[in-house]
Amino acid sequence: MQPVGIVLVSHSAELASGLRMLLGQLGVAPESVIAAGGTADGRIGTSYDAIAAAIKHADQGSGVVVLPDLGSSVITARAVLEDHGHAGVILVDAPFVEGAVAAAVTAATGADLTTVTTAAQEARHATKF
Repeated sequence: MQPVGIVLVSHSAELASGLRMLLGQLGVAPESVIAAGGTADGRIGTSYDAIAAAIKHADQGSGVVVLPDLGSSVITARAVLEDHGHAGVILVDAPFVEGAVAAAVTAATGADLTTVTTAAQEARHATKF
């Protein structure tokens, strides 16, 4: 069984790809995490088409968790899911970095979509010290 896919939606291509690299350094399979950051012409913003493509690419049959960074990335991700979403794709309200780490590490253990979603959401309550 394939792991739950993770889509990182950010206004910044560098932020999304950097977080994807961090997850890879933690041992998460790179093919299970897809970055969708910035606009098609390299500016700050979000791309409907990039998010839709990332969700399609990340979906290997076990579901997809979509983690937006803030503001319009949430709005754009919601629009994509309204047009192309299904029960196996969940937009998660979680801190971007901590939620992504929790979700990806949990997904790497073979956990199901509900468990991965919960791990991302619970990252909001993790303290740093």
